[in-house]
Amino acid sequence: MAIELNSKNFEEVVLKANVPVLVDFWASWCGPCRMMAPIVDELSNEANDAYVVGKVDIDAEPDLASKYGIRNIPTFVVFKDGVEVAREVGMRSKEALQNLVVDK
Repeated sequence: MAIELNSKNFEEVVLKANVPVLVDFWASWCGPCRMMAPIVDELSNEANDAYVVGKVDIDAEPDLASKYGIRNIPTFVVFKDGVEVAREVGMRSKEALQNLVVDK
């Protein structure tokens, strides 16, 4: 299961992580986001400590969405060593998301 991220745990879980972190910016009312949810959870379950997967509900955390310039959802952002290294917007295959995070 992907980690629910918020303004209280984002720095610790994402910015201070020693492995790449895939962050899914989503909302409950977003159809494509709901369709991506099982894929995101699968990636999280298969990560084997190679990377971390987290989710930010943009309605619950508008400050995080604004800080990272989220204008469309779903948006997938990969962080490594506290820095954004990749970003994809819209629905993606499991393989595309896995390559996005693993290649970093």
